[in-house]
Amino acid sequence: MSLNFCSLSSGSSGNCYVVFDEETALLIDAGISGKKILEGLGKINVPENRVKALLITHEHSDHIRSVRVVNKKLSHIKTYANGATWQCIDCQLDDTRRMVISSGESFFVGGIEIVPFRTSHDAADSVGYTFRKAGSQISILTDTGYVTDDAYETIGDADLLVIEANHDPQVLRMCGRPLHVIKRIAGDLGHLSNEDAGKCISRIVNAKRKTRQILLAHLSGENNSPDLAKITVKNVLADRNIRIGDETRVDVIVRDRISPVYMVR
Repeated sequence: MSLNFCSLSSGSSGNCYVVFDEETALLIDAGISGKKILEGLGKINVPENRVKALLITHEHSDHIRSVRVVNKKLSHIKTYANGATWQCIDCQLDDTRRMVISSGESFFVGGIEIVPFRTSHDAADSVGYTFRKAGSQISILTDTGYVTDDAYETIGDADLLVIEANHDPQVLRMCGRPLHVIKRIAGDLGHLSNEDAGKCISRIVNAKRKTRQILLAHLSGENNSPDLAKITVKNVLADRNIRIGDETRVDVIVRDRISPVYMVR
């Protein structure tokens, strides 16, 4: 009984991930069109009737753009978000389908345990998610200016970690955007840089040695590239005597492209 992950899209233009087993599929965010989400499910051979829930990380448009459409097309699912996030989402749902969660309080959908944990972002109450089943764990940590203690505590056992590597600070400084936007991206309520991601990975790897698949996610289209993200993370890990390709494997989720399906047993 495996736990699987696939990215249908990752980045500021839209985010949607799928975590699934043989019986239950979970959508994490709906920041791309409903059509693309349903087409993506078909391409990875996940039937629509297997989808049981939509989990929202926060209310920014690149994460909730198609909440209404997804709930209309998949009329059997329930949608989960915390109270502060729900207050920011303009989507009329029946109370039986509108589920309120709290950070640190786990719940189950099908046979998958889900643990929301706090992140640090300029949103009402942003969260990441950890998924557990039969001793396997997948954790998703994006849209955070730094890695909170709650996050470190929750992601430490991840067999597969999806972690933001949004930008390179030097490229960001030269991007030509207004100064307040640059400060927002680089600040504690913004996004993790490539180096930040490397430091987080190093900390959890050194705290507990195990085989891990790391996926670098939510890359900026302007201030980063897949090669730059991976090289920077590789160098940060090497400085701490962690080699990519041994216990720690690192891939990059490419923006606007369906990723391979990653399996955790």
